[in-house]
Amino acid sequence: MSSMGDIWMGMGTLMGGVMFVYTMIQQFVPRRVADYLLVYVYRITAYANPYMEISFDEFVSGDRYVKLSEAYTAVEAYLAPKSKKLAKRLKAQLVEGNKDLALSMADHEEIFDNFGGVKIWWYLGKTTHESKSFSVYPSATEKRHLKLQFHRRYRETVTKSYLNHVIQVGKESMIENRHIRLYSNNPNRGYYQWSKSLWSHVEFEHPVTFHHIAMDSEKKQEIIDDLETFRMGKDYYLQIGKPWKRGYLLFGPPGTGKSSMIAAMAKLLNYDIYDLELTAVKDNSELRNLLHDTSNKSITVIEDVDCSLNLTGKRKKKKKKDDKDEKDPVKEKEDEEEEEEKSDSKVTLSGLLNVIDGLWSACGKERIIVFTTNYVEKLDPALIRSGRMDKHIEMSYCCYEGFKVFAKNYLNLDSHELFDTIRRLIEEVKVSPADVAENLMPKTIKRDSQLCLQNLIKALEKIKVDEKLKAEEEVANKLKAEEEAVKLKAEEEAKKLKAEEEAIKLKAEEEAKKKDNDGTVDLPSVL
Repeated sequence: MSSMGDIWMGMGTLMGGVMFVYTMIQQFVPRRVADYLLVYVYRITAYANPYMEISFDEFVSGDRYVKLSEAYTAVEAYLAPKSKKLAKRLKAQLVEGNKDLALSMADHEEIFDNFGGVKIWWYLGKTTHESKSFSVYPSATEKRHLKLQFHRRYRETVTKSYLNHVIQVGKESMIENRHIRLYSNNPNRGYYQWSKSLWSHVEFEHPVTFHHIAMDSEKKQEIIDDLETFRMGKDYYLQIGKPWKRGYLLFGPPGTGKSSMIAAMAKLLNYDIYDLELTAVKDNSELRNLLHDTSNKSITVIEDVDCSLNLTGKRKKKKKKDDKDEKDPVKEKEDEEEEEEKSDSKVTLSGLLNVIDGLWSACGKERIIVFTTNYVEKLDPALIRSGRMDKHIEMSYCCYEGFKVFAKNYLNLDSHELFDTIRRLIEEVKVSPADVAENLMPKTIKRDSQLCLQNLIKALEKIKVDEKLKAEEEVANKLKAEEEAVKLKAEEEAKKLKAEEEAIKLKAEEEAKKKDNDGTVDLPSVL
C-alpha cells in the first residue's frame, strides 16, 4: 500500500461489510448469540488485516489526577522535524522563548517514517467528549492520540528497536530544545479537583546567572562545582546506593539574594522550578502526590520554610502537651480544634520529612530540594540535617567582592577612585546586596557612574550613622536596664532588711511578754 489513506480505505470497506453482516444477524439471531458470533467476526477481520497498530494517548490517569504522557511528548518531539517536511497540514504556534513559529502535525494528519527499510505510518487523531458532570455548563474535553501502523511481519523490529529509537531521539530533542518552566501547585478546592493537574506553569524567563550573583568568588565557584558534580553524578549515586537527589538550605537576612540564587541554579543546570506553597496543600497525602508529580531534572523550592504552617513549632507544642499528663482532655481537644480552624492545611513536619528523605524520595532522579529561611536558628534540626539539606549556603550581607560584581554589571566599572571609600564603608556596616544594587542602578538616561557611586556612599554613611545611633541607644537601654535592675535589687534588699528588723522586733516583744508572764505571782486573798 502506498499510503495510510489506502489502508484506511480498505479497512473502511472491510468494516462496512462486517457491520452489514452484523446487522443482518441481529434481525434473525438472538442478541446473546449475535454478540458471540461478532467476536469471531472481529477475529477473522483482524486475521485478514496484515497491519498492526500501536497508540500513544496524550494524557494518562494517575492515582487521582490526569497528567501528560511522557511517551506521547517524546514521540511528538521525534515527529516534529519530520512533520515539517512531510505533513500536508501543519499547526503553527508561537512558543514563549522562541522567535520562530513552532510547526507541528495538524489533527487527523498522517506522515510516514522509514526505519531500516521498514515503512511506518503515523497518524494524529483527536476525540472530543462533552463533559456534563459537576458543572452547570457542559465543557468540551479534547484528547489526542498518536497512532502508528506497520505490517505485522515487522512486529519484532518495531516493538524492540524502532520504538526505543523514537523515545530516545525524542527525549534528546526535548532536552536540546527545552525551556525552563516555573511551576506552582494548584490549591485543592474539593470534589472537582480530581480532573485537574496538580501543577500549573509559566515559562521561566529570569535573566540572572551566577555571573550576576554578588558574593565571594571562591564561595560562588564552590557552589557551581557542587551543582555540576551533582548533575554528572548518576553513576556515583548508583554506586553508593542513594537516590539521585540533593538538598540545599539558603539562609540569611532579607534582601541577600536567596531567590536569585535559586534562579541562577536553575539556569546553570537547565532544570525546571517547582515553587511549593505548603499553605495550599491539604494534607500529607497531597504533599506526597505533589512531589511525586514533579519531573526529573527539577528544583523543588519551599521559600521561608520557617513560616510555612509553623512546622518548626509543632514538635515543641506536642512535646509540651505530652509532658502535661494532668491536663484536662476536654480542654486539650478544644485547643486542637482551634489549631485546625486556624489553618486548613494538615501538613505536618513528619510528613514533610518523609517525602524529602523517606521511601518516596527515591521515586524520581536528578532532583534538587531547596529550603530558604531568614532565621535558620528557628528550624527543627531534623529538617536541615545532612541527607535532607546536604549543603548549607549562607547568603550574608554584601562584601566588597559582591560590590565589585554589581559595579561591573550595573556600571561596567572594574575600578574607580571611589572604590577605596566604598570598600572601607562596606567593611564597617551591614548592608544587603539588594540595597547596594538599588543605589548603583542609574536613575537617569545619562547613566552617570560617578553619581551612582556617590549615592551608594551616602547610603552607606547613613547606614553607618544609623547603626551608631542604634548601638548607642542599645548601650543606653542596657545601662538603663542595669540601673533599674540595681535599683530594684536595692529596693528588694531594703524590703528584706525591713522585714527582718520587724521580725526581730516582733520576736523580742513576744519574748518580753512571755518573760513578764513567767514573773507574775498570784497572792492569796486575806479575809
